[in-house]
Formats: sequence, structure tokens, C-alpha cells
Amino acid sequence: MRWDNLTHERPRDAALFGADAVTTRTFDTPEFAGMTFHEIRAKSIVNRVPGASRMPFEWTVNPYRGCTHACVYCFARKTHSYLDLDTGLGFDSQIVVKVNAPELLRRKLADRRWQGEHIAMGTNVDCYQRAEGRYRLMPGIISALRDYANPFSILTKGTLILRDLELLKQAAEVTEVGISVSVGFTDQTLWRTVEPGTPAPERRLDVVRTLTEHGIGCGVLMAPVIPFLGDSPAQLRSTVRAIAASGATSVTPLVLHLRPGAREWFMAWLGRHHPHLVRRYERLYAEGAYAPKWYQRRITRHVHELATEFGIGPSSRGAARRIERPAAEPARREGTRSGPAPLPHVPRQALSQEPTQLTLL
Repeated sequence: MRWDNLTHERPRDAALFGADAVTTRTFDTPEFAGMTFHEIRAKSIVNRVPGASRMPFEWTVNPYRGCTHACVYCFARKTHSYLDLDTGLGFDSQIVVKVNAPELLRRKLADRRWQGEHIAMGTNVDCYQRAEGRYRLMPGIISALRDYANPFSILTKGTLILRDLELLKQAAEVTEVGISVSVGFTDQTLWRTVEPGTPAPERRLDVVRTLTEHGIGCGVLMAPVIPFLGDSPAQLRSTVRAIAASGATSVTPLVLHLRPGAREWFMAWLGRHHPHLVRRYERLYAEGAYAPKWYQRRITRHVHELATEFGIGPSSRGAARRIERPAAEPARREGTRSGPAPLPHVPRQALSQEPTQLTLL
């Protein structure tokens, strides 16, 4: 293991970090070969989604930056440039770890100004990527959300989420928990080339099956549907059939989008592996990051028709539950921090509830 102190080499948005030095580590183990981890103490962990965003949620928690899944299309690559880190191989191997994420979240949830809004995770990079196996940030994060009965959702390609199954079950007893697994295709050759650091699609569908068997409904985000490589009728049928067989509660298709940062990396990969498709992609994405509406509608319609055939439907909005704070605070020991106490771990039917709206990811 190598330890370095990066006090002389701070990222340019270091305002996100505490005054402590960034600690850089490499681990001499096969699963982390070629990877570097930058451990930082963040100043905040609950992020507001910009108003112009297309995302159907307002608050996110992202304990990591960079992702060892190494998906060539990942839209989050651009965010690495904010830290003066490379958006290509650097995004795949230079991982920023917010080691104080659980304590920051618990502090935020205890703040009287926090209204118990839905928190989405896995929306930038995967919170169950390989690094989570070592750093174990998610158990503390889920425990805090459970203790404050705060609704949340997780989107992942990782099988490591099953490690926290018991915590998820406890949280689901007191608040709304939305879990989705991302499986855009089941084609093995395509998976090995565009998502080389992820578990195989069938392993991810095993996660869906296991969660469902334990009473936690799990949807599938069929993303991305990759034009000309994963969008043939046979491929779409095979994928939706496998999703249905896993017991998924819903399937939601999402066509590949190529934002700046991801676009350059993906197109370079395409030129190496499928040079005959470069011109077709340039035409399809000539207007920007998103495929034309006609193409998106065609894919969505086809997937929904297949979902109906196989007995599942698209995801839909559901009612989240906003938990009211207790009217009276329990007595606190002298010298402890003031603020609302965590709600006791009791079934959600026993809690006072105020409905709001939540899109389950």
C-alpha cells in the first residue's frame, strides 16, 4: 500500500472539501490494481439538483466521484474535470472517496431545517461500485436514512447492494425505499466492451430477483439502449424477457445520451471497435447530447409493448411518505448537540404521514 499526502495538490473545487489534506492510497490487491483512491473529508454531502435538470428528484447523495465500472458512455465523466482529473482513464481509476459521508448525512437529517425530502443515490456514479467493498460508506448512509425515516432511492449496477439487504428491509419498514438496477442489454459481447468493470447483466438481474424475494420491490432501468449495437428487435426482446423473469416490478428504457466528456470518450471507443458506425452516430447525435425524439419514442414504444407481453409495465410515480417530526423532543444529556432526534425503528403504518410525490428510480 502506498500513502501520499496531497496538501500541495488540491482539486480546484476544494471548497467542497475540509481543511484536512487529501490522502491518496493505492492498494496492492488484484481487485484494485491500477486504481488510486483520494480520500477527502467533504464539507457537505446532500446536493440540490439544478433546477434545469431533467432529473425527477431534487436532492442527491454521492459518496464517490469517479467509477471503477468504467462504462465508456458514462455521462458523469465530465464531473472529473471539475477536480482537474482526467475524464477518460482517470475517471475509471482515480476515485474520490468522501470518507465522512455517513456522519455528514446524519448531521443534515438532524437539522431542523431539513424537511425530509426524497434523496436519490447512484444518480452520478454508482454508490455500490467496487470501492464500496473496502470503504463501506453505504451501511452508515442507509442507517441514517432509516433512523430518520427519510425516503430514498438507489440506482445501481452493483451486486454489492445485497450486502446491505437487512438494512434496506429495516428502512422499508419505516419509509419509502425505491431500488432500481440498471440493465440496458443482456448481450455478453456488448457488455464486456462497454461496461468492463460491472457485474454481468445476469448477475444484476439476480439482485432484482433476490430483493423481490425479500419483499423489496425492484425496478429495472433499461439503460442505456445503445443505437445500432443493442437496439435490434431481437436484442430488445431478449433483454425485456430476462428482466421480466427476474421479477422486476417495472422496466423503463432510456436511450444512450452523450454529454460533453462522455461523448468524446465514447466516440473514441466507437472508432476503435465499430468504425463503420461513427458517421451514423454523428448524424444521430448531430443536434446535441440526446438522440432524436422519434428514435427515443420508437424504442420506448417497443419496450413497453414487450413489457406488456411479458407481464410487467413501465415505472410510474408512487406516493412517498414524508414523516412528521415528533412534537416534543426527548430529553438530551447535557452537552449533546441540539436538533431533532432520530425516529424510532417502528413499522411505517404506525408513523404519522403526509403524502408527497416520488419517482422510484
